[in-house]
Amino acid sequence: MSKNQARKPLEIKISTVVAVAALIGDTDYDKLSSALAHLTAGTPDYFEDEFTLLDFAYVSPPPEPGQIDWVRLIALFKSHRLNPVAVRNVPTGLEDEIRTHGLSIDHVDASRQFELTPPPSPPVSDPAAEEKPKPTPVSTTPPTTVTAATTEPVSTMVVDTPVRGGQRIYARGCDLVLTAAVNAGAEVIADGSIHVYAPLRGRALAGAAGNAQARIFSLSMEAELVSIAGVYRTFDEGWPKDLSGKTVQIRLRDEHLDMSPIEVK
Repeated sequence: MSKNQARKPLEIKISTVVAVAALIGDTDYDKLSSALAHLTAGTPDYFEDEFTLLDFAYVSPPPEPGQIDWVRLIALFKSHRLNPVAVRNVPTGLEDEIRTHGLSIDHVDASRQFELTPPPSPPVSDPAAEEKPKPTPVSTTPPTTVTAATTEPVSTMVVDTPVRGGQRIYARGCDLVLTAAVNAGAEVIADGSIHVYAPLRGRALAGAAGNAQARIFSLSMEAELVSIAGVYRTFDEGWPKDLSGKTVQIRLRDEHLDMSPIEVK
């Protein structure tokens, strides 16, 4: 049997998608066009076809149905090599028209919005703002404090503070070591392995770039979801009694997650 014949017709795995967030402060097309031109300073390759999340949190009053020409707006961003894939912080009355243009709705948990990191500079609608560096990549999945590995060549990223619900930590190209708790509703992601020397109560995704050799370790395993190289398992009904709150390692074996206790003396 060939390799292609052995594959299933369809498999669903967890995937980490990196995108940029466009913080929109005005729905006027001309103002947005001017702001993007100012931001890129006419450089055609300022952006590199990044996935883009359109965030309307800074539009006041909120846009109304039929107010935005989505075809024109999407084309504007694409002309600057930004590819809109999702929209955040819009009234529910706009969701149907947004979906008709092929965009997803990225729902933000309102109970956690107080934890969002405020933007360091004015929204994209302000053409008078100083030219800003290229936006920091963020994942398109909801809420949103993102910490990425530095651009220096490193093999491990260390986080010494608790990861709160609604926060996301992404260690790009390296292992992730956490010395404080990962709380419920938080998400920790690494292209390598994840080591949590504290309770792990949120979501942990190791081997995010496809590394099937990555592992997840925790001194107290209570995770909501774990994933290695896209193979995942959720724990809505809680962890097995022999593993819950124990020191556990998780690895991938034959496309299945193997979870086993670690003997600590």
